[in-house]
Amino acid sequence: MRPLALAAAFLCATALPALANTEAWDAVKAQLYGDRALLNGADIIAIDAPYRTYDDARTDLAAQIVAPAGAQIAKVTVVLDENPMPVSAVFDLETPQPGFYFDITMRVNGPTPMHVIAETTDGRLFVSETFVKTSGQGACAAPPGTDPEIALATLGQMNIEVAGTVPGVDAGRLTNLASRLGRMDVDISHPSHSGMQMDQISLLFIPMRYVENVEIALDGAGYVDLTGSISLSENPRLGLAVPQSTRSVDVTMTDTNGTVSRAHKDLAGY
Repeated sequence: MRPLALAAAFLCATALPALANTEAWDAVKAQLYGDRALLNGADIIAIDAPYRTYDDARTDLAAQIVAPAGAQIAKVTVVLDENPMPVSAVFDLETPQPGFYFDITMRVNGPTPMHVIAETTDGRLFVSETFVKTSGQGACAAPPGTDPEIALATLGQMNIEVAGTVPGVDAGRLTNLASRLGRMDVDISHPSHSGMQMDQISLLFIPMRYVENVEIALDGAGYVDLTGSISLSENPRLGLAVPQSTRSVDVTMTDTNGTVSRAHKDLAGY
């Protein structure tokens, strides 16, 4: 993982002027990939996103990805084109996989195209897109939903659950892959301040502080590293596909203030 490079990409993306939908994507795509070709991912990536958000500040966004023949998935990037920080989540797979699934709670600041980009071990890039309409709540500037003192007291607490399988997708190989994967959920207690929210008493802006990195290890070996952004919801929940043979999970969360917290769970009998 290259945190400094990713941070620079985030900052550059944040500084983009307000652009039309296609222009926003073109600008982010150029910053992330330069002149590399992005291939049609319709048969590789299945996105699950609401047509219109029920809660702009906490929207479930998911995707299931299966690698093309002869390759494995090495990285998955989630872009919400019109969010203040468009590069919203990056999953670096320390151990490349034939398939990958994520489900994550996000802020969707306004109507926006959503792009999911999968990079394979042979260097190819596949992209799939959808459009998400919102309820007009302005998620990134919406006041925090948790009392600040309570939020600080519980910050970094995590709960790990593994149960069932990831949802199937009516798309041939995607469905077959789902039957071999379990689903792991990690609930993280964190206010995920965007830097755009105002304290309702002092009327001052609350400093930016969000989940910057989540490292997940399975059975003592690195599995996936998530690089976050202000697009992560307050108290974000992260769902991932894990091999059904998994017997233990270790999660390390680091936020932008340098706070580090860890959680471990044994899955005997899973």
